[in-house]
Amino acid sequence: MLQQTRVEAVKPYFERFTTALPDAKALAVCPEDELLKLWEGLGYYNRVRNMQKAAVEVVENYGGQLPADYEKLLKLKGIGHYTAGAVASIAYGIPVPAVDGNVLRVLTRVSADDTDIMKQSFRNEMEKLLEKLMHGADGRNEKNVFPWMEDADDLRAKVYHQNLAGAFNQALMELGATICVPNGAPLCTECPWKDFCEAKKQELIGQIPVKSKAKPRKIEKKTVLILRDDEKVAIRKRPAKGLLAGLYELPNVEGNMGQEEVLSMVKEMGYAPIRIQPLGEAKHIFSHIEWHMTGYAVRVEEPEMHPQVQCEKNRADGLLFVEAEDAKEKYAIPSAFAAYAKYMNILLGNEKKA
Repeated sequence: MLQQTRVEAVKPYFERFTTALPDAKALAVCPEDELLKLWEGLGYYNRVRNMQKAAVEVVENYGGQLPADYEKLLKLKGIGHYTAGAVASIAYGIPVPAVDGNVLRVLTRVSADDTDIMKQSFRNEMEKLLEKLMHGADGRNEKNVFPWMEDADDLRAKVYHQNLAGAFNQALMELGATICVPNGAPLCTECPWKDFCEAKKQELIGQIPVKSKAKPRKIEKKTVLILRDDEKVAIRKRPAKGLLAGLYELPNVEGNMGQEEVLSMVKEMGYAPIRIQPLGEAKHIFSHIEWHMTGYAVRVEEPEMHPQVQCEKNRADGLLFVEAEDAKEKYAIPSAFAAYAKYMNILLGNEKKA
């Protein structure tokens, strides 16, 4: 949950999630719609899907407990070197590193290393360096990242023999998260390593770490609809693969439409529009794309038809009309639609008549 998300923001989600799913067995058997609803608002939904797959394996192969083995942890779905290192060291005291962005920032600044931290080869190098150090190798001979370390055996005694591997990793992470912060504004005067930080000595704090720029995000324009039929609102399930896979969304189409275009489209969908209200523009940023949206609330009536025909029509357009409160409470609607989902209870009265 903490990946790409602040601790304070995560707390209520964590409490809600662990109350509903207190152990690996509960997570392993949780229905997908319920699981995604519990994760709603955190984004990156593949994380929780991978968590469930890992939970299934943990229940089947390890009695419901994460294995106390770094290599076995790495084989679980969704667990990479950082998470495996954090679990192994913090939960079980195994002397393996846990290298995240905070740790890389600390290591590159203290050594004034201008290597691009986005390179996987550099991350691998730092992991190997820390692992050697935690097992007693002399850090001074390892790229001079720890030039102040006069007695590496002292660190090994604390990390390896005194079962402090987790504390060591957490100390590095916390140093990066609270003191050696990004964006050129670290609290250097409060840093316990300020006397031997090469980036500070060379006045390179603002230039380190070096991080290659991501590709510009692709802009996608969309028109989002709140379709209300009496007390019900339309939602539909997204495809099982791709962006926001398997989640429920508000009806939307490519492009930014005007009111008349929306009314015409709604009629083509087989609904009789009664009133329409513009809901303004909104933007949502994903890691690789941006949605630039315009929204409308449209009150509609469905034409009278035989129940079998009605069922076939709903299958064709994929729309599901549910009570507005149920849409909020029971269905996982991603935060990409939050700017418009808040209008699901809207009462259309004096707005433009279709």
